[in-house]
Amino acid sequence: MSDLIEQIAKTCGIASDYIDATGKLVVISHECKLQCLRALGYKVDDEAALAKQYNDELDSLYKKGSEPVIVVKENLPLTFTLALTDKELAGEITYDIVQEDGAKSSALLLINPATKHDTRVVDGVEMSKYTAAVSVALPLGYHDVTFTTVERKLPSIRVIIVPNACYKPQAIASGYKVWGPSVQLYTLRSQNNWGIGDFADLASLIQNVAQRGAGFVGINPIHAAYPANPEEASPYSPSSRRWLNVIYISVPSVPEFKTCAEAQQYANGQAIQEQIKFLRDLEYVDYKNVMKVKLNVLRIAFEHSRIDDRRTKRGLAFLKFCEEGGKSLDYMATYDAIMAAYYRDGVQAWGWPKFEEGYQKPDDKFIKKYAQEHETEVKFYKYLQFLADEQLGEANEVAKKCGMVVGIYRDLAVGVSSGSEEIWANGYLYCKDASIGAPPDPLGPLGQNWGLPPMDPRKLLEAKYEPIISLFRSNMRHCGSLRIDHAMSLLRLWWVPPMASAKEGVYVYYRVHDLVGILALESHRNKSLIIGEDLGTVPQEMKSILRDSGIHSYKIFFWEKSETDGGFISPKDYVEQAMSALSTHDMPTIEGWWSHSDLTLGKELGLYTDENVRVIGEARYQDQQRILDSMHWHGVISDKVPSDGRNCPMSRELRDGMQIHMCLGNCALFSTQIEDWLGMDKPVNIPGTSYQYPNWRRKLSKNIDEIFADSEIMELTKKMTEARTKVSRSF
Repeated sequence: MSDLIEQIAKTCGIASDYIDATGKLVVISHECKLQCLRALGYKVDDEAALAKQYNDELDSLYKKGSEPVIVVKENLPLTFTLALTDKELAGEITYDIVQEDGAKSSALLLINPATKHDTRVVDGVEMSKYTAAVSVALPLGYHDVTFTTVERKLPSIRVIIVPNACYKPQAIASGYKVWGPSVQLYTLRSQNNWGIGDFADLASLIQNVAQRGAGFVGINPIHAAYPANPEEASPYSPSSRRWLNVIYISVPSVPEFKTCAEAQQYANGQAIQEQIKFLRDLEYVDYKNVMKVKLNVLRIAFEHSRIDDRRTKRGLAFLKFCEEGGKSLDYMATYDAIMAAYYRDGVQAWGWPKFEEGYQKPDDKFIKKYAQEHETEVKFYKYLQFLADEQLGEANEVAKKCGMVVGIYRDLAVGVSSGSEEIWANGYLYCKDASIGAPPDPLGPLGQNWGLPPMDPRKLLEAKYEPIISLFRSNMRHCGSLRIDHAMSLLRLWWVPPMASAKEGVYVYYRVHDLVGILALESHRNKSLIIGEDLGTVPQEMKSILRDSGIHSYKIFFWEKSETDGGFISPKDYVEQAMSALSTHDMPTIEGWWSHSDLTLGKELGLYTDENVRVIGEARYQDQQRILDSMHWHGVISDKVPSDGRNCPMSRELRDGMQIHMCLGNCALFSTQIEDWLGMDKPVNIPGTSYQYPNWRRKLSKNIDEIFADSEIMELTKKMTEARTKVSRSF
């Protein structure tokens, strides 16, 4: 049985070994493979049943005649592998092509018998695989090819013709270098928002930074969360990555609110205004009450409008949005409506696993009936998505009008939570009995389990990649760039079976060239620059793929060290095809890192022992010394900044100097954080915590108007723009 397990594991893309973060070869145990196959639905506890299951799968592949989809780079030969009987090979085989634009063509297929390989007897008939070329030059895009033999018509094959590399704006391709702030949208403060940064704040931020030379504004994942359960606030554990988080809607900007006397009367009442001011002034976002106030007002505006009136331009726009959203929008709105109903009844239905039988899948018998009986409620949640999409689009238009080189960059999370709408609507696609994470490394010696079910690579192939196409396409909407969180997911994911520790996982491989090709195609169609978050354990193979595919890497200053002496690499020596940064949402701010307050906080939260703090702190003092040595040598800070790493408190000159230092670097993009402009020390997120720390809630210390009225911040942005211009090639 051991040989059979190994054979099936190999077929499923389960790795036998990998190189860990220290460069050591780690062999995946037989038991770990067994657990992963069990999570994939294989009957590993019954050898006879397992053998039959595997043989049935192989038979099915031969019966279908070919794989359901192939991805081919432009200008390369179009070849197919077909499983045929001897009779089919001897007879006439034709193929019909339907191009994406509807153009059709047909021709005879000639197969060289010498290409025969992999013979198998299926239902008593011998079948063999043959490789054949089709002499047709197809344009970039999605096409269908159908083969017909003397015995049968094979299922159509989706043929995806993709470009060699991802899209880059002409300025970036010509060597122009830009900077921009990457912000957690919810942290933005303004005099107009209702307790959380919103799309109107995003538009305001874009306008302000664009006027000061920024080329982009990066935002956290704005995927749909849970309107009925808003405290599930992590942007990296959403309900749906296809749709948007409606909490970011700016209510004062909504046309139906502006024209609805009842909604304005309610919102302008003393009690609501006092509550909004209270929510606005809080240091941390109160998701529950912000969502409650917004939904109450938006519902009044919705109920007093005729948003689906075909006689109005507004009504036609809404109906078009719903039509284009199709079943995906139907499912999203229905899911939110059902969850809201549970919560109104006092049932903490945090996700579909808590729904009653008959509601746990979109095609269950009660779902269609529910949607019909609650048509207005479902329409309300469609309306919320319409508003969110509209306001994001308006923010993007501001970026375009301001002439930003890149504009908004969005962030695509690596997965969704186990109770998400995305899994509810696409249950066939996800392996619900596994979770993705990361193997042990120096920062996480026990490994990581993120609680996010992975996509089954076999099911993704069977679906002709449609789910991933839709995912890429929807997240390139209303932006100029897309950041792929944990870009290693294009190659492999660390799967952790149920009841296993994170270190007992396995790497499961995906068809990276297919996925990267589709990403490149969609990036060109949507004119979206691609950034791949490639931090952590990155195999050399993936580094080459990202580079050759035009995907921008991620370079964090504090992690870019020389392997020879441990000193910090000069940003001038970074690769150009990358986005550099001083820190990320998962790291301390500059202030927190330099003062070691993150270590103090980590100790308070039980993440570090006294010995951890001592060891990490001592190593950090050495890093601080190297940083000061480098920055003094480069001349980006003056002698007013002490040269002793142990006795150099953080100052504005040092903090700003670090950012200027990075702007003088070689990377095409530099991402700065507004927290570092303000000298804030508290992080937005501390990995490894949940209830112990208010993750994804901490706001900025100043509102947008105050930030851009600060003369010292304005001087910093001026110097960053000058530095980026200085190192740009002419274009």
